[in-house]
Amino acid sequence: MFRHQDATRAAPPLRTRITELLGIDHPILAGGLMWLSDARYVAALARAGAMAFITPRSFDGPDAYRAALRDCSRMAGGRPFGVNITQSRRAAENAMVPAWIDMALEHGVRCFETVGPSPGRLIERIHAGGAKAIHKSAFVEHALKAEHAGADAVALVGAEAGGHPGTNELSAFVCGALALQRLTVPLALGGGIGDGRQIAAALALGADAVVMGTRFLVSEEIWAHENYKRHLVRQPAEASTLAMRASGNPWRVLDNATVRDIERLEQQGARQYAEFGALATGRLGRDYCYRQGDWNTGLLSMGPAIGFADAIEPAASIVTRLMTQAMQAASRLASMSGPVPAHGAGAVFASRTRETTA
Repeated sequence: MFRHQDATRAAPPLRTRITELLGIDHPILAGGLMWLSDARYVAALARAGAMAFITPRSFDGPDAYRAALRDCSRMAGGRPFGVNITQSRRAAENAMVPAWIDMALEHGVRCFETVGPSPGRLIERIHAGGAKAIHKSAFVEHALKAEHAGADAVALVGAEAGGHPGTNELSAFVCGALALQRLTVPLALGGGIGDGRQIAAALALGADAVVMGTRFLVSEEIWAHENYKRHLVRQPAEASTLAMRASGNPWRVLDNATVRDIERLEQQGARQYAEFGALATGRLGRDYCYRQGDWNTGLLSMGPAIGFADAIEPAASIVTRLMTQAMQAASRLASMSGPVPAHGAGAVFASRTRETTA
């Protein structure tokens, strides 16, 4: 019924504590994409064996959100999917958070991605409904607090992460190695990950999954305008930049005309979000870029993993490619624990060089 429904079934699974916790095939968490994580996209990744999250803040009211939950449940074909619950710094914007959780539970959602300060009450509500909570943060200390608050797993994102990585300047793998010295719950690691070899590297480090967002921006199921996606597949990793640095809440985005407008305002002394006006609102990117294809207008969340996005293709095909790469890298690592072949280390190095440059 759904094209590419079984595209990843042939890929051997890499079992981890997170795949077991969530009942998914692959250690891939597709973090919530504001405006873009709708039913079609989330269900496509669910059918591919990954975990993706609907973003309630993307919908115009509870009725539209309920419809998305209902549609996603139908399109996912029985595979698990999740909901992203992001708490705003402005308390008035969190009034619907309890209702969002309850509506998701009513529709059978059993995994939530929580973001924001003091997640304890959210985790309690989620657990009371029989669901699991993965708390996402940018600092090791915040991840530890989430563990103490009862999170079933934590996701830690480094400075490379698209969107709002906070003021953390450490890379994903530095954060992960530090966190694994102290965490006991499963860890997902994110930021700049767009290739299966990075997935294998994260698992070798000790993580139980990866968090990916940018790599999936070019999925066929993402509703954004084709002109925008065609622009993305031409971008190098260096097209990702930090905007709003002076505000204290930096935003990793696609380098475009709006970023340069923001920089000019910062040079004139702007610091507070209100001083940037419409330039700093996500709706600008939704209305002009995602809907009309004008990729030069709006702050458009994007990390350096865009350098791996070389084609517009189904989400399931992306997952298949990622897991094939991950399995190849894992096999290579396993082979290095054996004796060096008789023909000598120089030949081994030459062989590996040919593989790298092929």
